Amino acid sequence: MLKKLGVALALAVCAGAVMAADAGQPKGSLVIIGGGLRVNNAEVWEKIVALAGGKGARIAVLPTAAQTPAKEAQLTVDALNRYGARAFVVPVAPMLAGTDVRKAADDPALAEAIRKAGGAFFTGGDQARITGSLRRADGSNTAVLDALWALYRRGGVIAGTSAGAAIMSSTMFYDPPLEVMPVLKNGVADGKDVAPGLGFIGGDVFVDQHLLARGRFGRMLPAMLAKGYTLGLGIDENTAAVVGPSRDVTVIGYRGALVLDLAGATTDKSKPGFNLANARISYLDSGDRFNLATRTYTPGPGKEPVDRQYVEHRAPIFYTDILGNTAVADLLEKLVDSDLQRAVGVAFEGPDSQSPDRGFEFTFTRVPDSAEYVTNREDAYSIYRIRMDVRPVRVHQPFYTVE
Repeated sequence: MLKKLGVALALAVCAGAVMAADAGQPKGSLVIIGGGLRVNNAEVWEKIVALAGGKGARIAVLPTAAQTPAKEAQLTVDALNRYGARAFVVPVAPMLAGTDVRKAADDPALAEAIRKAGGAFFTGGDQARITGSLRRADGSNTAVLDALWALYRRGGVIAGTSAGAAIMSSTMFYDPPLEVMPVLKNGVADGKDVAPGLGFIGGDVFVDQHLLARGRFGRMLPAMLAKGYTLGLGIDENTAAVVGPSRDVTVIGYRGALVLDLAGATTDKSKPGFNLANARISYLDSGDRFNLATRTYTPGPGKEPVDRQYVEHRAPIFYTDILGNTAVADLLEKLVDSDLQRAVGVAFEGPDSQSPDRGFEFTFTRVPDSAEYVTNREDAYSIYRIRMDVRPVRVHQPFYTVE
């Protein structure tokens, strides 16, 4: 019930609350995890503990989003304690048996425990449970949410994985379709597909998770355009973006993150279907840094510019499923390690879907402001400011026939 409670009423109030809560530059850090965080990913867990104060740091675990909050909370507490923390559970979760989530979210003792902690960690699940629990029906902050902001402002760390990452921006995906293509085809609706998040990262950056594994950069684009964002940060699974008080983002963990920059992009509203021209897409490898304020990139240790004398000669690069698992990162790596200027990927659904003839072409072009780095020892790429254009295309069905 919390997921839908008061959404239409609270939209405008919540947006204002996000901006008010964000007043004044927080001194703390964010660790935004794209989901699927493994217990053996020491780099991410140790970073959370270090930012919370080091060995013995008190970290509040909020299983608010979880379907099985008691289990998720214990697993997270065990993982944090394994890396030196003294974590504790904050029992604010609508799916937690025997508790009143509204009462718990305004419990002064729980709020005080969070306020005194060095950090907080949001587990995965359904992000609507987080916002529905930590804001009152009128959109105002509960005591627990105020305590989280106090922790963050004085220098603590707020971490979150999957759903716990989605709530970091002032707008989050709320209850969108499971697949990306319907969002590209139909756009987003306030209160259904998108709704206010908690806004810890500020009002100018849109955050999404499970990015490369699920091709979700495709759904970020219409959401960003609809809500007026020119900067998007999408983090892959088992990977984290660490945001410091100076708004420097450092990528750590297994894979990387995408930055979508629409500052110079245009869309032609006179044409049917989603379209976008002159956007920029960047792939940040683990170890890379990006500043949200200046929009400048710094490659990680050991990275050197790609030597254009030694790139591969390739046939034209064409991907038939640009929204597939890691497809966009793979395409970008092939592009920058080739003598080509351009690569193309398409996205479409199968013949049994609604409107199977509607698809999209994504064109990626190396331009003068693009930058490409590689670590030869690991063959790991950092790829900045590749131009991206998107236009609707007609897919002929059946796509293939059996001989």
